Amino acid sequence: MTDAVALLGICWEEGATGPRGAAAGPQAVRERLFSDAGNGYAESGVAILDRLVDVGDPDLPLAEVAGRKAIEVAARDAAAVGAVLALGGDHSVTLPLMRAAATRHGPLHVLHFDAHPDLYPELDGRRYSHASPFVRGLEEGLIERLVQVGIRANSPPQREVVARYGDRVRQYGPADLAAIDGEFLGSPRYVTIDIDALDPAFAPGVAHPEAGGLTVRELVDVIRRLGGNWIAADLVEVVPERDVAGLTAVAAAKVIKELIAVH
Repeated sequence: MTDAVALLGICWEEGATGPRGAAAGPQAVRERLFSDAGNGYAESGVAILDRLVDVGDPDLPLAEVAGRKAIEVAARDAAAVGAVLALGGDHSVTLPLMRAAATRHGPLHVLHFDAHPDLYPELDGRRYSHASPFVRGLEEGLIERLVQVGIRANSPPQREVVARYGDRVRQYGPADLAAIDGEFLGSPRYVTIDIDALDPAFAPGVAHPEAGGLTVRELVDVIRRLGGNWIAADLVEVVPERDVAGLTAVAAAKVIKELIAVH
């Protein structure tokens, strides 16, 4: 089943540092993805639902260390079905997901969409919150190269991390999309999408909205250009209780369909 994609729900938000509710994200996105009101095809005509195998949501302990380990195990198990596409959950779930992918494929070339770099060495004394998965991934040797797209809420501690890792990390704001080097990322490729990469006009249902973000079309176009042949992916930080008319779930389902189409 080389074309199969295992859809894995990660209903976990123990890495959140602000408003909660992302644990309900997987269900909201699934409902829109499989809704009769939607379309089961990508824009290219690829039949998305024919590729998806929903492997469900594992039971996850709330303790952070045990929870991260359980997420890693669940992702390894799901990989027996096909490429793993996880629905979070807060962005801290990406670290154990990357651990599982790197164990199978080696150091990863990560394409990361987000308003925030998530490169804090620590935030409020926490090293494994949703503010830090990518600095931990670099430290652990999980990430070979990292391209961050949509960044518009940076800070000095995170810029210091980028400087420390030199040419292995590149950041692009919403105004810089044309400058993204398509040759920089190699394989194996991991795609991680914090839905707040989108402007709040398209994705209001997030914990930490930042104005001035990507449009859905811009996000899809970058995925088509850079996201092909990914071996694992995630989409995180959908907070249904903060959503408006289900717009965020609609956008997330659209992005997922176009991501599967380039797998």
